[in-house]
Amino acid sequence: MRIWDLPPSKLCRNHLLGEHRELHAMWAVITEKKKGYSLHPETIRWKGKLKAMYLRHNELVKEMNSRGYNHKSPLDKRKATGKSKQDVLLDVPSKQIQILKQKGCRCKV
Repeated sequence: MRIWDLPPSKLCRNHLLGEHRELHAMWAVITEKKKGYSLHPETIRWKGKLKAMYLRHNELVKEMNSRGYNHKSPLDKRKATGKSKQDVLLDVPSKQIQILKQKGCRCKV
């Protein structure tokens, strides 16, 4: 599971759509108190920051729309509570860029 701390415009198709899918899974784990991935470090860092996650989702959707994708999975804004900014990082952005470079994908990093 990974929600990047980089601008969505930098992500290749696979990482953009993959993050969107994983964000939805993480949203369900947190908002519906599901057990799967509830102890994953990426999930833990988003607990209490659903507003920030909602805003990240909006950034992803904006980028998806700009690339011509048809987004049909909005999040429930009423559940977007807590902090509006993610202030915990698993990896600093420079490390995230390094990780993406090693994947050999088309991310613009």
